[in-house]
Amino acid sequence: MSEQISSISKFADRRSFLKKGFSTGAATVGAGLLMGNAPLLARDSDADDSGGRLTRGDAAILRFLGAVEVLESDLWEQYWELGGTQDNEFAKATGGNPLYTDALSILDEDMAQYIHDNTDDEFSHAAFLRAYLASKAASTAELDLLSGKRFRTLPGSMAEGSAGKGRLTNLTQLTVDTSFYTRYRSAENPDLDPNFTFSQAVKGLDVGQHPAIPRSDADTAGSSIGNATDHLKAIAFTAGFHFAFIEQGGTSVYPALAQRVTHRQVLQILLSIGPTETMHFQTWQDKAGNATPLTDTDPITKATVTFVDLTQNQPPLLQSNLIMPEPCFFLNRKFPRCSIVRPTHTKGAEMDVVTGFTADGLFIGQEPAFFELLQDLASDADAAHREI
Repeated sequence: MSEQISSISKFADRRSFLKKGFSTGAATVGAGLLMGNAPLLARDSDADDSGGRLTRGDAAILRFLGAVEVLESDLWEQYWELGGTQDNEFAKATGGNPLYTDALSILDEDMAQYIHDNTDDEFSHAAFLRAYLASKAASTAELDLLSGKRFRTLPGSMAEGSAGKGRLTNLTQLTVDTSFYTRYRSAENPDLDPNFTFSQAVKGLDVGQHPAIPRSDADTAGSSIGNATDHLKAIAFTAGFHFAFIEQGGTSVYPALAQRVTHRQVLQILLSIGPTETMHFQTWQDKAGNATPLTDTDPITKATVTFVDLTQNQPPLLQSNLIMPEPCFFLNRKFPRCSIVRPTHTKGAEMDVVTGFTADGLFIGQEPAFFELLQDLASDADAAHREI
């Protein structure tokens, strides 16, 4: 995974991915990413930078956020297939995985509905951002590429309830940073002290590789409704903390990038979608704190995780019901402490998202061209600035 993180920083030429094409096996696909005789992206060399009737910066920010929503849609669909309320609202129902769904219900009896609704939200965000860009004659080429079949090559789960199709993201080898839990319960602000270290809420989840979904029916073996094995509980509890990890990223990145947009309507979009991410985070960090005590060593990855009871006799940094953001210093330490979303620094915020997702293990198994595409989108958005 460290190799994947370092590979993100190797691609220095902005727009290089779509201009140069990418390698597929021994052949290089170029000239507009040809597919047969038809160009996959039939545009001139600079069209992928176009803002259409938006500034290029606004278009780049919306494209980056659209890409993040596509990635989130992919991972949430996997959670929904196995553990969410089943209907055909945004994808074809699979029937779910009753044992995994039951293990998730330990965190809250309404987990299946919450997973369904979070998934629905992410699909709606991705679809809206693409449609809005298209309405302004801005390029959606990268979003279309990411939404298509090109990079959906990761195997995903083979357990009951999985659709068994190719995925963009990997939920079977996660390394989950749970410092978000203590960050929001602390009076520290990483915007003012980026070197401050927030402690982890779950021992072992931030090292090794942990599954957050059943990889196969072997992961649910021995469980029954109302009587999950510790191994299946550990998978479900890992998912619970991962839900919050993903959504705290969206909670921060929307206000961070809103500081750089030019058009009022684009600002309205970011200030309207962003708070829904915060609603998600608030829900998930509350539910994650209901994990019951256990220690489990995964039989495949050999990673060990220990969950403790966060509902009883915990210090404020770990107390499960302290879900309102603790007031912290904001803008300058001379001001009184204020309850805020944090971090919201804007410099490098896009690459923070890409690097964080990569360190999380979401992209284990993806090819270099995938990382170059994400780096291109992030570097374009990072170059955006508010225009007068």
